[in-house]
Amino acid sequence: MALHVQIREVGGPEKLELVDLPVGEPGPGQVRIRHHAVGLNFIDVYYRTGLYKGNLPITLGGEGAGVIEAVGDGVTHLRVGDRAAYATQAQGSYCELRVLDARTVCKLPDAIAFDTAAAMMLKGLTVQYLLRKTQPVGGLQAGDTILWHAAAGGVGLIACQWAKAMGLRLIATAGTDDKCRLALANGAAEAINYRTEDFAARVKDLTGGAGVRAVYDSVGKDTWAGSLASLGVFGLMASFGNASGPVPPFAPAELGAKGLYVTRGTLFTHLRTRESVQAMADDLFQMVGSGQVQIHIDQRFALKDAAEAHRALEARHTTGSTIFTL
Repeated sequence: MALHVQIREVGGPEKLELVDLPVGEPGPGQVRIRHHAVGLNFIDVYYRTGLYKGNLPITLGGEGAGVIEAVGDGVTHLRVGDRAAYATQAQGSYCELRVLDARTVCKLPDAIAFDTAAAMMLKGLTVQYLLRKTQPVGGLQAGDTILWHAAAGGVGLIACQWAKAMGLRLIATAGTDDKCRLALANGAAEAINYRTEDFAARVKDLTGGAGVRAVYDSVGKDTWAGSLASLGVFGLMASFGNASGPVPPFAPAELGAKGLYVTRGTLFTHLRTRESVQAMADDLFQMVGSGQVQIHIDQRFALKDAAEAHRALEARHTTGSTIFTL
């Protein structure tokens, strides 16, 4: 038996329940991991509210770190006793102990702590696929300017540092002056408080009217129009979240004047094979291990306080990464 946080029906944070559930043995291709820490992500809210569909009752969470307790047939890259971490589309990490597909579970370097790993796997791999793989025509070169929304969050602070390491000029947006200062301290070249400024107009000023090469937008509905207006000719609009609500339908002809490209990527599309998962994780481990990217854990909660953590996240009261400690 192990403690889990699950929902029996969709709704607000009050729907999160702490329950004791049995945990079985891993089957072929699976492992059982005992968590030391678990990450909190906005996608967890999407499942809780029903924006993303799951089979109820469901244990939330897709990111964690701990020690491998058992290994199923066919798993060769992990052994009992290994320190490990993962990001997965399969919900279920809000617990002490879980069985999951070994494909997305990676052996964790000794130099990276469990707390750090739980705070960085889903967020860091998201930045990896966006900055390394989701690029405008011709790719991104040192000196190029990009725009990143919600830059003081867990994904955003990693992106600020990673972009700086790539030589990119990242313009950050955030909802408070303090969050803007945090983005700047982590490598953003410029920061815009979107609550007090028209960020599209400011981007135009900062780029001499040229616009940015790419926009990385996890906010969705509220920033969509301004994001398109911020792009330069042949720019890329990379939508990867819906924190303010889904992007409304739009006419493709709106993209024509500047020849814009739009993509709606997901991390899990890139995590389809063991080889891809490991290559992406190795890149992330190298960036963190080298010190070029530091993981900021600004909030810690006990698993039993998951509802409180969700309230803080939805109210935009968090910065950096948030974890549950076990």
